[in-house]
Amino acid sequence: MTNSAAEQPPVLTFEGKRYDLNTLPDEVKELVRGMQVADAQLRMHEDTLKVLAVGRQSMAMQLNERLQGVTPMAD
Repeated sequence: MTNSAAEQPPVLTFEGKRYDLNTLPDEVKELVRGMQVADAQLRMHEDTLKVLAVGRQSMAMQLNERLQGVTPMAD
């Protein structure tokens, strides 16, 4: 039994064009790796922002609960 994915070369798809990654110059491969790292970092920071937003929402709910018994200042 063969793995068809292992038989096919890695492909870079960029701006609607496909390239055989193995045949690209090393400089281009480094740029591709750099973009992959940047994409991974962006996803990580987006996830961090989501966690911070949930935490902030939770703190706002707690603040709202704590202020229920406090009389606000007059306008």
